[in-house]
Amino acid sequence: MNTPLGDARTGKLADNITAFGRALRRAGVPVDSSRIALAQEAAQMVGVERKIDFGSALECVMVGREQDRGVFRELFDAFFRDPEIANKLLAQMLPSHDGKAAPTRRPRVAQALSPGSQAAAAPDRNEQKVELDAAMTASEAMRLRHADFNALSAQEYALVERLAREVPLRVPQVASRRTRAGERGAQPHWARTIRRATRTGGELAVLQRRARRPQELPLLVLVDVSGSMERYARLLLAFLHAATRGARRRDVFAFGTHLTDLTPVFRQADTDAMLLAAAAAIDDFAGGTRLGESLAQLRARHARRLVGGRTLVLLISDGLDTGDGGALAEELGWLKRHCRKLMWLNPLLRYEGYAPLATGAAVLHRFADRMVAVHNLEKLEDLAAQLAAVMKAR
Repeated sequence: MNTPLGDARTGKLADNITAFGRALRRAGVPVDSSRIALAQEAAQMVGVERKIDFGSALECVMVGREQDRGVFRELFDAFFRDPEIANKLLAQMLPSHDGKAAPTRRPRVAQALSPGSQAAAAPDRNEQKVELDAAMTASEAMRLRHADFNALSAQEYALVERLAREVPLRVPQVASRRTRAGERGAQPHWARTIRRATRTGGELAVLQRRARRPQELPLLVLVDVSGSMERYARLLLAFLHAATRGARRRDVFAFGTHLTDLTPVFRQADTDAMLLAAAAAIDDFAGGTRLGESLAQLRARHARRLVGGRTLVLLISDGLDTGDGGALAEELGWLKRHCRKLMWLNPLLRYEGYAPLATGAAVLHRFADRMVAVHNLEKLEDLAAQLAAVMKAR
């Protein structure tokens, strides 16, 4: 049993844990007052003699999503940084400003630690409303429309994610085997023609036709959830969930070191609930990328998701694969033979002069029907036109 630390509701320890919780909230981590209270209780139980134990205890009670763990650890190290932490943590739980060069931080962490964010730690509803309204002035809206998702602050990222859910995406349609009555068609519709003839005294005034009924292509979405795709993956999942809500058929998989089926998660009506369920389902978030092994699992377990060679495949990745290039080429060849079109959605196209020189990127470029940029709102709005163009291409 650890030595009691006294009343955690008073003193610098409680104040700094509360301030740390607010910093997490500014970084986009959902931390409420109950989690902060649990963190203070956890600090009493584990003590403050070892920083690693103290940090692990706070992480257990303050982090509920896998994608937030990296943000928590980086922000914890920056917030509770003191060279004599073992002896003075209880007395001085404040960030250290010793003049050292500031380390490179995630945009969410840098935004949470910025001086301006300290004053806005707990805005009321009216202040928050004014802030969001100000962010959507004409010039600001134009800037956010062209801003790279990975360069946004935490507040900007949350706003852009909401805007992305309103971007429409028209899934391409093809003529199905089913027919319907129409003025044009290769076959006559005799039943409808005869019914129309009863109105003209038995004369065949108009020959009705059978037209093939248009049908949306089935969608198969493969989303890279490796570390380099962290911010893009969450935002694109939110975009695709909202934009394809009425799709006839959609199958969604996440891949990092292995394949995760997100199709049941995507059946939820609420996008926020879907993101929480997806975070709980993905256990290799922010790890490496092994697309070849993931596609091998797709072929072995889910080959029936590819409907009769008509499926449109959207593969979202930066192509930084760590697996074997030969195995990746073999699996991509199988996927290409069993789908209608394979589109590679690559956020690295934000760089001018980008060339797929990495092994995985070179293999993807060889098999993909088209490579499309998806690093900002403007490119998401253009995605539907890109889908239509690739369907027309021979």
